[in-house]
Amino acid sequence: FAEMLSNPRLVPVQGTLNVMMNQNVTLSCHSDSGSPPVRYTLFKRNQKVSTLNRPDLTPVLFNLTINSASDMGDYKCKAENNISSGGKYSNSLNFTLLEPISKPVLSSPTSQAKKGQNVTLSCLSENGSLPITYIFFKGRQSISHPVKMQKSEAAVIFLFINSSSDFGTYKCRAENSFRNNTKYSNSFNFTLAEERNHSQPLIISLGLILLLLVIGFALAIPFFIIPSYKASE
Repeated sequence: FAEMLSNPRLVPVQGTLNVMMNQNVTLSCHSDSGSPPVRYTLFKRNQKVSTLNRPDLTPVLFNLTINSASDMGDYKCKAENNISSGGKYSNSLNFTLLEPISKPVLSSPTSQAKKGQNVTLSCLSENGSLPITYIFFKGRQSISHPVKMQKSEAAVIFLFINSSSDFGTYKCRAENSFRNNTKYSNSFNFTLAEERNHSQPLIISLGLILLLLVIGFALAIPFFIIPSYKASE
């Protein structure tokens, strides 16, 4: 007797929905039970993509090429046989486009610091599929745990400038799920802020007062000292 089809299952043959631009992918669709022959139709956003027939219950394979963001999905498969009314639909699938990350930028609100000061470093890749994982370095040594960002926001760490060695060269590294795509940032160095000498303004003020006294004395000579000298002759 004729049996109605079960809802088909649509799965990626490659095992993942993460894809890169211009990548070839294969989707498998099949119903576990029902009377063959079976006609399978693949839809993308309710638009028919392809139709394949099977004389039995073996899966059909739909081959696709991801050429643009519009090819991301969502995809569904419909299974029909001679007694199905309207057919049975599968689960939906959506691809995630893996985009390589751009070179991260390492920055800080201040480029000058002094000993005993707290500072921050920010690392951000403007482009790249999420999540993006950042690690901060001083020289070649890691100074942070991996920081995984689920949004397009900078990873931030806080540092305490405790000694001269803390003014070394800093970098950060960014990576995502895109294969073999690790990028390092620019180098960043804090410079030592000059300590202001509080006695220096006082010394300058005293010097100016002394200079004014000397000038005043020099200007007073023609009016007081020279006339008194002539009067005594």
